[in-house]
Amino acid sequence: MSTGRAPLRVAVIDTDSGFIRVLSNRMDSAGWQYRVLASSVPPEELVAMKINAVLLDPDVVGESGWEYLEKICGLMPDLGVIVCANGATVSQRVRGLRVGADDWINKPCHPEEVIAHIEAVVRRRRRHAGDQEVGPLVIGEIEIRADQFQAFVSGQSLDLTRREFELIQLLAQNEGKVLDREAIYQRVWGYAMAHGDRSVDVFIRKLRTKLEKRSPEYTYIHTHFGVGYRFAAESSMSAAESAAVEVGSDRATEDAGAQSPGVPV
Repeated sequence: MSTGRAPLRVAVIDTDSGFIRVLSNRMDSAGWQYRVLASSVPPEELVAMKINAVLLDPDVVGESGWEYLEKICGLMPDLGVIVCANGATVSQRVRGLRVGADDWINKPCHPEEVIAHIEAVVRRRRRHAGDQEVGPLVIGEIEIRADQFQAFVSGQSLDLTRREFELIQLLAQNEGKVLDREAIYQRVWGYAMAHGDRSVDVFIRKLRTKLEKRSPEYTYIHTHFGVGYRFAAESSMSAAESAAVEVGSDRATEDAGAQSPGVPV
């Protein structure tokens, strides 16, 4: 299936010869441009390749696979990153997605499935690229810069990860609206949220910590218990009035998660 644009450029970091042969045939049929790499390359080399997506088997990288994955996700915010690996556990898949991977495919898998996943990830990345042309979004003391995949207060970066940026951008673009957790997960992670998955709550907590550190005069993320979250810059005075409710809501959510066995944290 064609994306209707210039041929996709993909790097495949994998050593599974059978998988690579079948996938290469399919990418040839799609008219894609691709490079197969038998080992990890410095992220700067991936930048120079001007690729749209990378398909990565962490086992090829070895013990530093997670660090490498996080590095390329942070260095290349426009890059679609898809992990394709054998025998991954749920905790490994969750960890990969949390450090910034866009998608995870378990082997064995059909090449048509891989092609579809890559196309879907690239489409999402291109939508984000379109958002960069809108200009910075300023709420309270926060300046959200889509062109840099980062948010700032008085010129100081909040040091957001890619996933944290995508989350704050979504919330800020819907300023004043309550977004439910399932909708947030669908928009940021790209697929339906599994029962018991608390990734949204975990990342909200991380964002709040960074926002409070740089902009303590405002409260930005407000909990609506049993529903989701609302983004609005409220001064510490107005925030104090609802602090008890906010804390109670967060504690109730955390307690419920702590009592649920097998929930990733």
